[in-house]
Amino acid sequence: MQRDRLITWLDDFLKIHDYPDISLNGLQVEGKDVIERVGVAVDAAQATFDDAVAAGVDLLIVHHGLFWGQPLAIRGHVKKRIQTLLNAGIGLYAAHLPLDAHPEVGNNAVIARELGMVDLEPFGSYKGLKIGFKGSFPPGTTLHDIADRLGQLTGMQSLVHQGGGDLVSSGGVVSGAAAWSLVEADEEGLDVFITGEPKHEVFHEAFERRINVVYAGHYDTETFGVKALAARIEAEFGLPWTFFDRPTGL
Repeated sequence: MQRDRLITWLDDFLKIHDYPDISLNGLQVEGKDVIERVGVAVDAAQATFDDAVAAGVDLLIVHHGLFWGQPLAIRGHVKKRIQTLLNAGIGLYAAHLPLDAHPEVGNNAVIARELGMVDLEPFGSYKGLKIGFKGSFPPGTTLHDIADRLGQLTGMQSLVHQGGGDLVSSGGVVSGAAAWSLVEADEEGLDVFITGEPKHEVFHEAFERRINVVYAGHYDTETFGVKALAARIEAEFGLPWTFFDRPTGL
């Protein structure tokens, strides 16, 4: 299909212009005019670009793009990254906060649904917008159940800070680096807060506030959105896709 048609659809579907994001969301590197195969990944990195070249994709969609509010000199490893894409005719599309917050294919909505949460509502404030979700768990859900399910989904063991009780009836999810959102979760009376990576300065907050916090990995909590988006693109346009898994362990 025509690249510009797909990019227009992505921009509209993800509402990329609605978010005050440091990321340059949207088409960051222009590639081929016609898209026949899509690749998705969490990070715009040389290893990911090499994977995309080897797989023969025409458009690579990532959560963490190349440009973050500051100009980059096109030299060294940055030149190599961009040259790799240009030489192969691969386009690069980035969706950061829009892919965290999306109610259908966003990281947080997908995680919440995979954990069995219902009655989902926006949660997790960032510059006046909600980028996560909160909801209720089925009766009898325990903190162990949640951590175990996250382990099944990601293949990694989560870090659990049990500041609250074993039984949990409500929770909030904000993927990635959102440890401080545990304060908002506590203020809203939630039993558990789920995010990606921990921060030293909030360690005691969980225990003193008596709220459970589960850290499931920055990378691992942000694989959900790109895969769900790719599946949505396939359903909408029939384009095959490949997920390039390059975990960071963080």
